[in-house]
Amino acid sequence: EVQAVESGGGLVQPGGSRTLSCQVSGASHPVWVVSWFRQIPGKEREGIACVSRGDGTKYYADSVKGRWTVSRDNPKNAVELHMTDLSPQDTAVYYCAVTTQFPFPPNLWSGSGRCLRPAEIGTWGQGTQVTVSS
Repeated sequence: EVQAVESGGGLVQPGGSRTLSCQVSGASHPVWVVSWFRQIPGKEREGIACVSRGDGTKYYADSVKGRWTVSRDNPKNAVELHMTDLSPQDTAVYYCAVTTQFPFPPNLWSGSGRCLRPAEIGTWGQGTQVTVSS
């Protein structure tokens, strides 16, 4: 059974940085894609970034492009989301998600941005709260 577990949430001051980690386990497929989402109460879940384990293809939402980065550590089956220049508007529950089955090659699936569509995601983590406040 594929699982994704987030860690690293907490309280951050405005303008600060935070790194979230996603630990993937149980994936028998050699290639999977990890996507990061966030959700503010009362709003829809928003896709932020994704990375393919295979060739490292990445995709970022416009809201975080140039400000945040996603990286993978294949030997550890882990992915990190590096967040900088945080503002109170970034306060949300952050989720990582793993997808192992794709309608077409995973690098194209992630590179096209479909990795940020909640309906196409395979397995969700439980979420970790990030609060940006002074």
